[in-house]
Amino acid sequence: MDVELSNIAPDTGGDISLNQDLWAELSPTTICKPLIELTLKGTPLLKFGSGDPRILLCAGIHGNELPPQVAIVKLISLLNGKDLNGTVYIIPIAIPYATMKNSRRFKGLDMNRNTFKDGSISNTILKTAQKHKIQAVADFHSTQPQSNPGIESVFSSKKPCNESFKIAQHITGQTSSKVISQEKAGNLYQGALEDEFNINGIPAVTCEVVSRNGKIDSGSVERSFMQMKSFLDYFNICK
Repeated sequence: MDVELSNIAPDTGGDISLNQDLWAELSPTTICKPLIELTLKGTPLLKFGSGDPRILLCAGIHGNELPPQVAIVKLISLLNGKDLNGTVYIIPIAIPYATMKNSRRFKGLDMNRNTFKDGSISNTILKTAQKHKIQAVADFHSTQPQSNPGIESVFSSKKPCNESFKIAQHITGQTSSKVISQEKAGNLYQGALEDEFNINGIPAVTCEVVSRNGKIDSGSVERSFMQMKSFLDYFNICK
């Protein structure tokens, strides 16, 4: 792979091949051996390209939300070997242990409510982004039907980073997603990855597609993949 691989959290590792629904989609022909080895050891970080803009895509902060974790591996295959306008960082499976267990939680906690907590994997992701001078972030999820939000959507905020809202508008303009925007980051949820990025001055959005928890419903991977490509398109990453 024409990509730099690293591990940002050694305590999150797990054997993702034990998640049968996920592994049925991620056969050895679609995910490279170095990436599998990294997930056994912790949270993988992949880097493609160089220069500005510097953006980050993340999936799997909830281990039982499978479609974006499959879609982001498809994105890795798309980017591999391509000449890019800028730098793309990818965290494809944020908590391999939680993904292995098909669990929303890690160490008993929802990691998308603990980004402000020092030592949490979500806080490590925030600090990693700051270290690499990331300029925008998209965090990818799936939502259970008839839950909250329960619809294909893009969460954003207008303050303090108005570009968060602009990114959401761009993605929803190219997909069937709906903008869900709050006036100020942190008003709706405390400790969400997206909100803490915005609060720290890094424009961020959360992208949701509809699929049952722990399952990969028809079309959900494709919808998530479209959201990811639209995020890249906002920054004109692909030449």
